[in-house]
Amino acid sequence: MFHARHSYNRSTGRIESTMQVALFIIFGLLAVAGALNLLFQHHPINSALSLIVVMMSLAVLYFSLGAEFLAAAQVIVYSGAVMVLFVFVIMLLNAGEEQHTRGSRMAYIAGIPGTAAIFCMLTFLFLKNRGVFGATHLSDSLSGATSNITQVSHQLFTSLLLPFEATSILILVAILGAVVLARKES
Repeated sequence: MFHARHSYNRSTGRIESTMQVALFIIFGLLAVAGALNLLFQHHPINSALSLIVVMMSLAVLYFSLGAEFLAAAQVIVYSGAVMVLFVFVIMLLNAGEEQHTRGSRMAYIAGIPGTAAIFCMLTFLFLKNRGVFGATHLSDSLSGATSNITQVSHQLFTSLLLPFEATSILILVAILGAVVLARKES
C-alpha cells in the first residue's frame, strides 16, 4: 500500500504532504511561464491566452490552499468572463486585416513538452498516492456552522454591494467605450 510522505513546516506548525508541494511547484512554475509568455508575445490574442493559463494556474493554487470559493470565482469570473471581454475588445480594436500565423513558437518549444511533463508528473503522483485521496481534507477552517462560501457571499451582498454594482457598471461603460472607439466612420 502506498502512503503519502509528509513534512513538518516549522513556520506554520502544519504537516504538508508532498502532493501539495508538488502541485504548488508545478502550477507556480506554469503561472510564471505563462506570465513570461504574456510579456514576450507579439500577437495580442496569444497574450490573452497566456493570461488564461496564468489565471487557471492561480485557481489551482487557491484550490490547493483550501479556498474553494476563490478558486471557482477565479475560473468563472477571471478566466471566463473577463478574458472573454479582453478577447472581444482586442478583436474589436484590432480592426485591421486578419493575420494568419503558424502559431506561437513558445507553444512549440515549451508548451507541448511542458504539458507532457506536467501530465506525466501528475499521473505519477496520483498513482503513487492513490490510497490517501479518500482521507484528504483540503481545509481545516471549514469546521462549524458557516462555511467560507456563506461568509463571502454575506459580505459581498451586504456591506460590499455598492462597490460590486459599481464595478459592473464600470465594465459596461468600458465595453461601450471600446465599441465607440472601434467604430469606423462611413
